[in-house]
Amino acid sequence: MQYLEESYDVVVVGAGHAGCEAALACARLGLETIMFTVSVDSIALMPCNPNIGGSSKGHLVRELDALGGEMGKNIDKTFIQSKMLNQSKGPAVHSLRAQADKQDYTRSMRNVLENTDHLTIRQAEVSEILTDQGVLTGVKTFSGAVYHCKAAVLATGTYLRARCIYGDVSNYTGPNGLQAANHLTDSLKANGIEMRRFKTGTPARVDKRSIDFTKMEEQLGDERVVPFSFSTDPASIQKEQISCWLTYTNSSTHEIIRDNLGRSPLYSGAIEGTGPRYCPSIEDKVVKFPDKERHQVFVEPEGLYTNEMYLGGMSSSLPEDVQYAMYRTVPGLENVKIVRNAYAIEYDCINSRQLNASLEFKAVSGLFSGGQFNGSSGYEEAAVQGFMAGVNAARKIMGREPVILDRSQAYIGVLIDDLVTKENLEPYRMMTSRAEYRLLLRQDNADLRLMGIGHEIGLVSDERYEQLLKKEQAIELEIKRLEATNIGASEKVQEFLENHGSTPLKTGTTLAELVRRPELNYIMLTDIDLKRVPLPEDVVEQVDINIKYEGYIRRQKQQVTQYKKLENRKLQMDFDYAEVKGLRREAIQKLNLYKPMSIGQASRISGVSPADISVLLVYLEQKRYHKNVEQKE
Repeated sequence: MQYLEESYDVVVVGAGHAGCEAALACARLGLETIMFTVSVDSIALMPCNPNIGGSSKGHLVRELDALGGEMGKNIDKTFIQSKMLNQSKGPAVHSLRAQADKQDYTRSMRNVLENTDHLTIRQAEVSEILTDQGVLTGVKTFSGAVYHCKAAVLATGTYLRARCIYGDVSNYTGPNGLQAANHLTDSLKANGIEMRRFKTGTPARVDKRSIDFTKMEEQLGDERVVPFSFSTDPASIQKEQISCWLTYTNSSTHEIIRDNLGRSPLYSGAIEGTGPRYCPSIEDKVVKFPDKERHQVFVEPEGLYTNEMYLGGMSSSLPEDVQYAMYRTVPGLENVKIVRNAYAIEYDCINSRQLNASLEFKAVSGLFSGGQFNGSSGYEEAAVQGFMAGVNAARKIMGREPVILDRSQAYIGVLIDDLVTKENLEPYRMMTSRAEYRLLLRQDNADLRLMGIGHEIGLVSDERYEQLLKKEQAIELEIKRLEATNIGASEKVQEFLENHGSTPLKTGTTLAELVRRPELNYIMLTDIDLKRVPLPEDVVEQVDINIKYEGYIRRQKQQVTQYKKLENRKLQMDFDYAEVKGLRREAIQKLNLYKPMSIGQASRISGVSPADISVLLVYLEQKRYHKNVEQKE
């Protein structure tokens, strides 16, 4: 029997947020790329929440944009409400979040993919990876077609042997009733890849016409919209926005849930997969927080041309009659009609410690992995992993070193480092608290941190990079001017300070010192800063933050210097740690299992103590000393 046979540089398996970014990165770098999906209608699908960004996730999207990714540009084209979260707190935790028109988001991303040179889209289920002595040679589809390739990126999301469950109902389908991918798992296991079973969930979608919004709190978007992409002109996206709504569960809701826990597959044992700790179902919230009288419910539109509304905060796998009963206890939802039931979905994914920091499998050369398949959760986490896996697959083919961002460079670096060095027994979610250097890794300076790397990769244009260099220069010159501009205690200055509740001057000071005062900022000083020239908003923002937080930023940079020393102490990937006397048995096992690239990475492995790191450092110093002695002799 004859089967189709073709050759490509890169194969991408999956067309969710990870697959899209991986395929675009490879194709834009000039490699012939084919992206497989079980359904072309699921390209860039948003099967759960209808938004992009949020706390820490907004950081990931802006970093992805700075490197040359697509997600930020796409949400700027398709958002219906935008909000900067945590405005009352410091700039380190400010995070952009935008509600999307789900259908428009998918349609727009698909349009980009379909019109990208070197990129082919194919609807087919990949059932097997083909290898030769631990090296990837291609993939095979369920129809028997063979696609030879030099590298592949697995971005299967939640589709591998997927099962959707609510109450006693169990369907072997992917999200939204789409076809599951049931055959690839066995091939991966046959190639020595360890698989896991994780779970996530989603709330019901309900009919907008059945909601009483007068009983809810209206949630408006920002008056001035900040774009996700650094290439988007802010003026081009100022538009009328759609409202979201806030309501709450109550004791009646919780009582119905408690009375029906025995019918929940989460508690009956019908669900095998491990769920996300930081995105629990409403059943989990009620059980784990019994003293909490109410939980937030965010009612969010799914788009401009649909009446479907998403009930954020109330994901569930309870039977549909219980879903109706509990939702109808919530103020505003007393007469609600469900369009799509809430459900849990469990799926196959990998133990991510099997990956190098480049997201290449240790066991299979040329095979890379990204997204929820790596044991993470969230569209944003998926997209950045897909991008990095795609970039590094391309660079491997091109004979170049992989791009590995460390924890001091990006939230992306924190995310990937956590995945490949820590034992993640549940879906991993990015949070600002996971980033040790978050004052440096702000969402507002992602372009300054990472666009140079994006340019070096080849995914940021020369023109865009030139604009960045001009921005850097403008920031530097304005900070120097403020530091050097003295201002006296004139009547006008004293009046200005009094009007803004600021302490009067006894002697002259600099404009920079005034910016540092908590009650003042750069923009406020316009009236007394007589030599000021107009500057772009993004330059003004950086000037204000860099001056106001200078002491904290300097201290964090010193911490990074110490961190870099450990990161720069490289370790041999083939080293046997049993040779190191004084290491505890658990440390030897974990170090030999993970094969860290550096002392810094070794120090973050669960089960490796600070004492073990000290022993390892002493061993390396002794080894280096003996090597130097031998060379002299």
